Amino acid sequence: MAQAINNWQMDQKADLNAPKEKPKYISTFRALSGYMLEHKYTFIGFIICTLIAIGGELLQPYLLKLVIDDNLMVGKNDYSNLLTIGGIYLALSVISLLFTYLQNNLLQKAGQSIVASIRKRLFNHISKLSMSYFDRVPSGSLITHVSSDTEAVNQFFQQVVLSIFRDGFTLVFILILMFQLDVSLTLYCLILLPVIACIAIAFRSYMRTTYQLARTRLSRLVSFAAENLAGMPLIQVFHQQKEQSNQFHEKNDSYFRANLREIRTNVLFNRSFEILNNIAIACIVWFGGQAVLGKTLEFGVLYAFITYIRLFFQPINTITQQWNTLQAATVAIQRIWTLLAIEPDVKDHVEAKELSLSKVKGAINFNRVVFSYGDGEPVIKNLNLNIKPGEMIGIVGTTGAGKSSLISLLCRFYDVNEGDISIDGHSITQLQQSQLHRMVGLVQQEPYLFTGSVLDNVRLFDQSILREQVIDACRFIGADTIIDRMKDSYDTGLSERGSGLSAGERQLISFARIIVFQPRILILDEATANLDSQTEQLISRALDIVSQGRTTIIIAHRLSTVMGADRIIVMRQGEIVEEGNHSELMQLEGHYQEMYLYTQGITNEMVKI
Repeated sequence: MAQAINNWQMDQKADLNAPKEKPKYISTFRALSGYMLEHKYTFIGFIICTLIAIGGELLQPYLLKLVIDDNLMVGKNDYSNLLTIGGIYLALSVISLLFTYLQNNLLQKAGQSIVASIRKRLFNHISKLSMSYFDRVPSGSLITHVSSDTEAVNQFFQQVVLSIFRDGFTLVFILILMFQLDVSLTLYCLILLPVIACIAIAFRSYMRTTYQLARTRLSRLVSFAAENLAGMPLIQVFHQQKEQSNQFHEKNDSYFRANLREIRTNVLFNRSFEILNNIAIACIVWFGGQAVLGKTLEFGVLYAFITYIRLFFQPINTITQQWNTLQAATVAIQRIWTLLAIEPDVKDHVEAKELSLSKVKGAINFNRVVFSYGDGEPVIKNLNLNIKPGEMIGIVGTTGAGKSSLISLLCRFYDVNEGDISIDGHSITQLQQSQLHRMVGLVQQEPYLFTGSVLDNVRLFDQSILREQVIDACRFIGADTIIDRMKDSYDTGLSERGSGLSAGERQLISFARIIVFQPRILILDEATANLDSQTEQLISRALDIVSQGRTTIIIAHRLSTVMGADRIIVMRQGEIVEEGNHSELMQLEGHYQEMYLYTQGITNEMVKI
């Protein structure tokens, strides 16, 4: 658990030290224009429904104006006319309700489809990036892109786009109707527009500051909570609950104050618009009332005008409130598009070869390979290594000797700086990566199991692999007895990383994958490092079965794992310093013998004695 906290801290440092490229600015609408064009007919339907819904809502006060001026004020008792207008009023209400429902559904259909497409494109792009990118960028940052940033784009459609069209058209329609009713009163009302603009501009910067402050403090609070949950066993062992609780309360209070500040700002902004709205209504009542008393203005017109003034400020207020949402969506789009613009360091060659997997023999050649991570010192130095088809090779050495780097180069997680690596005489840079990864099967120290059934974890959700093939593979390596004891056998659901299974059981499932996918080259990277002796023997028997007829490379700290290998490679500081089988290396009395004697608990002085 302490290691988990250390890894998290290293990820944070890596994120801070990673080179920051200034992204090219791109507006939200411009970035999403291509996606929106794909749904142009849906958006056209949304706009038409919006216009009809707004028309149905805004014509209702005009109907009441007709009832007041043409019937009530003139003393007409035409009940049939009143009934007709009442029926039209009801029909307009139903139409407004119906088309508002359609408007929201059409927008959400288009918006959700666009967000789903972006999320899918983003996930596919991330899965194609090179391993060097994941070395620089912590996984938490990528999760934010896939979840939070795409959710910000979703909010853009749910709130910003809806508000721009609905509230924008509402303002235009209200102004048209107000000019239709009385030009003078409308012009008096327009005097308030500069005041509204000044308030919006004055509040915009302050609202953005308060919004960002609240989001930053919330992010710190969540990050602190996540770190403590991951390291809870360590906190309890050292009795640090009180200290951590005090820090949490401090961050929680900080977010509480920032949140209150944001709420106060929003309330003050909204109340400012309400005051302006009431001032405008008071002025209209004063001037309009005088006109009505002077019989220069009809009472129904004044009533409709007051209703439209009330409706006039609502869309302005709503549009202005969407500023933060638009800002958040713009930032999210910048982050997403910056990520999508990143090209993988390792790419398929333009004329990549296709080899028949059934004809691959598994001969491997490292020819004067030099490799370094970034601009650092080389971790592999002028390495030459030839591996015959079907040969079992053990690679040993101290930490940092370059063992795992050698395997990463063979899998082409990275490209060499100098030299070349070939399989059966074909340079791996000339092969398609997808085909290369089908040739090479990798079993790591901590085999990763996904949330899903045992069956799906063995075949890695590849539906083309039949259930019978999975069962045969598990039976072949002896994993069937373990799986049959599970609640639902091969349909037993596993949680993330296979919690609930022992290390040996997880490794057996990873060996079953090898049988199912049938790679010609098998790599075991510290696959038995964390196993007890009894489980290691079980895995060793499975390894003997799996490695038959395959070129096998075993990286191990435990020399007992590689003692039976055809050849053992001893690496030191990126170079091969010794080579041979166990007996030959022991006779050399070099690094290998020193490691072997150390594992046996025998020192050089004891040997001399």
